[in-house]
Amino acid sequence: MNLKRFASQKKIAIFSENNTLTNAVGIFVITTLFYFFGAALRLVDELSLFWPLNAVLAAVFVRNPFLNRPLYYFLCYSAMIVYDAFTASWGWMSIVINFSNMVFIITVAKLLLRYSSQQSENNWAINAFNIFHFSLIGALLCSLVGAVGSIDNINDYAKLIPLYADWVSEQFSTGVLMLPCLLSAKWPDWERLPPFRLSRLYPLLGIVISLFASVIIGGAGSLAFPLPALIWCAIRYPLAITALVTLLTGATEIILVASSVINIHADHTLLVGQMFSARLGIATIAICPLIVSVSVDAINQLIKQTALRADFDYLTGVYSRSGLFEKLKKEGRLLGGKDRPFLCVMLLDIDFFKRINDNYGHECGDIVLTSFALKLRQTVGQKELVARMGGEEFVVVVSVGDEAQGYELAEMVRKSIELNSFRYQQESLFITVSVGLATAKLTHRPVVDIFNELIHEADRNLYTSKRNGRNQTSATAADTAEMASSFQSVP
Repeated sequence: MNLKRFASQKKIAIFSENNTLTNAVGIFVITTLFYFFGAALRLVDELSLFWPLNAVLAAVFVRNPFLNRPLYYFLCYSAMIVYDAFTASWGWMSIVINFSNMVFIITVAKLLLRYSSQQSENNWAINAFNIFHFSLIGALLCSLVGAVGSIDNINDYAKLIPLYADWVSEQFSTGVLMLPCLLSAKWPDWERLPPFRLSRLYPLLGIVISLFASVIIGGAGSLAFPLPALIWCAIRYPLAITALVTLLTGATEIILVASSVINIHADHTLLVGQMFSARLGIATIAICPLIVSVSVDAINQLIKQTALRADFDYLTGVYSRSGLFEKLKKEGRLLGGKDRPFLCVMLLDIDFFKRINDNYGHECGDIVLTSFALKLRQTVGQKELVARMGGEEFVVVVSVGDEAQGYELAEMVRKSIELNSFRYQQESLFITVSVGLATAKLTHRPVVDIFNELIHEADRNLYTSKRNGRNQTSATAADTAEMASSFQSVP
């Protein structure tokens, strides 16, 4: 996910960079709330495998980088200690275990933010590979502290390795499953949601069927059954939805394995080592659809950017030559109507543009081209088609009532450019434009074919305008005098 796009997404404004008190209260409340939630999960055997607090707080610090200060870390830690002081009697164990929570939170948040600062386009947060190994690093470090703090008797080292494995698998699997969902979460844009179709639910149905198959068939390999359906989700759904579906699927599998509904080892009771393997396997599987989803999202963005660069001129923002042709092919049928049955093509060329580049430099020339295109669009209206054909040559495609109306619009454009000044380094520049005009009646023929004929005629008329002294509009010789007189008679 691109950081600029992420910053523009709608999200709940809990934190503010300039309001320390609100941030402090928000951090304390969120920590206490999810600590309570995690403690409540411990009361249910099937749900005791999850500790969501660390992933949630790591996501909070990543989504709000200004919170990464010792004050807010201390408030997180204090909220955990205070909660334990009122609800448990762990004593020094609370200090050690909650410190291990902070190790995971700070490690993952710092690594994700550090990674984002090293990327040229700030492509951070939802990169599945980095969430995978950053969660693993955080889990390995925090588990060293947590496993030691969980031992009742300091001499009972036999429990250390099983406890360490349990901590690592829990922190790692929870981080991998939750962080992508938390980091990509946003308010849905209801206006842009596609219309509902039953076929959009097929990937979700595939996940449900695969989970039933896992329960019926059993065995370690059954944990991978939902993978094809998850990849299907990654292709069909946006990244945020894919992350949420992956979280729910992975959590469901872990619960089903822990409760022996999915029996991965039919001959023996579920051991700690097997649960460790199951957690790691599910977390690893969960990465696959996220990688696909990230790749699909990146490809779609690249296609959009490529199409945008191909269809629009990078400097002036108007259509490019190829973009204009594509627009006429796709939407040319929308041009015209009873009141506007003629297609008018104006070919415009800025007079003596080379002198601007020679006297003021190409930077000034670019500014003039950009300002000229903006003025052109303002004069003809946003609904008309304006394109840059190359260099200082532009084209306007409009539908009009008759030839005289097209000539009137061309003259209005020419005079507006002549009277307009362009600013460059506190200096006012005046330019003029020569216009070649061609008009034909819209028929059943494709609009792009009519345009191809008119553009050649407009080019010949543009040459006439230049040959006769520039700063004028020229149309077909037989019609120019009639159209000019018609235009002059308009009050």
